Amino acid sequence: MRYSVLLSLLSVALAAPSKRASPAPLHIPRSTGSNLIEGKYIVKLYDNAATDSLHRTMTTTAAEPDHVYDVPGFQGFASALTPEEIENLQNHPDVEFIEQDSIMSINAFVTQSGSTWGLSRISHHSRSASGYVYDETAGEGTCAYVVDTGIYTAHAEFEGRATFLANYADSSNSDGNGHGTHVAGTIGSKTYGVAKKTKLYAVKVLNASGSGSTSGVVAGMNYVTSDSATRSCPKGSVANMSLGGTSSSSINSAARAMINAGVFLAVAAGNSNTDASTTSPAGESTVCTVGASTSSDTRASFSNYGTVVDIFAPGQDVLSTWNSGGTNTISGTSMASPHIAGLGAYLLAAEGARAPQALCSYIASIATSGALTSVPSGTVNKIAFNNNPSG
Repeated sequence: MRYSVLLSLLSVALAAPSKRASPAPLHIPRSTGSNLIEGKYIVKLYDNAATDSLHRTMTTTAAEPDHVYDVPGFQGFASALTPEEIENLQNHPDVEFIEQDSIMSINAFVTQSGSTWGLSRISHHSRSASGYVYDETAGEGTCAYVVDTGIYTAHAEFEGRATFLANYADSSNSDGNGHGTHVAGTIGSKTYGVAKKTKLYAVKVLNASGSGSTSGVVAGMNYVTSDSATRSCPKGSVANMSLGGTSSSSINSAARAMINAGVFLAVAAGNSNTDASTTSPAGESTVCTVGASTSSDTRASFSNYGTVVDIFAPGQDVLSTWNSGGTNTISGTSMASPHIAGLGAYLLAAEGARAPQALCSYIASIATSGALTSVPSGTVNKIAFNNNPSG
């Protein structure tokens, strides 16, 4: 009698699932927002789960499964689950993870005919292609700080998305130069912008003549670092600095602080046809340093170069917004950098969160490689690309 009881208890012990060290993760897709399906989940079992585990696991839930997955490499099921059932499944030894179900849809890409050559170039591998092809998310949910001469926020091209935040240059809360407005237009204006739905924020550190003190620039950079922690930018924040000077420990430290705060920072490589490592903030290794290219796919003759350059972008004869309420065509790495700041915002919205340095590396990894001429040895040969699937 005692022997049979022991056998019975042993059978129960063998049939019961063993405890696991930590619960299986519950994944909630971050980028789907309102597309999450309430109360519905996908349960994935480990590949080495016992052959009958799938059936036994499904019997622990009350609802009938919507789908049963039973192919090599993916065993599991999709079903409505209660919070209690989720908790029980998370503690089941055969469950690898649980993911909340969500709506998937076609990524809608938009083609802007007659776009600037720069927008066309970053959405195609071939420079002969025309039109700007972009995901309709267009930077929505992101914030873009323009650390520059200010922004003419009333420009119709900004559609009410531009705000003047702070001034560390003078007493005029406007763009008396035009440079900052041009940069903002390339980042996110309706017609000339890479990320056409981003919010634009002016942090003025340069006056109407286009100059400012290092101390004022650092103050503006630190403002961005602090402000980004409080502002609602659900898809992430980027900043652009189309300015520079001699190497500065203060500027470089402020740039690192901004990046450590989670702000992607694109900076102009400089226009002296020299090694960018001798300047700031371009020489700071943690920023995304941008050289300028031309419509004929050459390195612009003025563009700085060197190992600190991460990427090239259109920087010669760039058409964008101006502080008169109209437009202007100008050249410089100042025009190349906002293409990358805009691209950073665009990718954060379209493809999901990445840390600032990881985002810069990703931009380089998807870029068009080897297309530029006149690139010095030791300098990357990559033109920015927005990952257009038809590009």
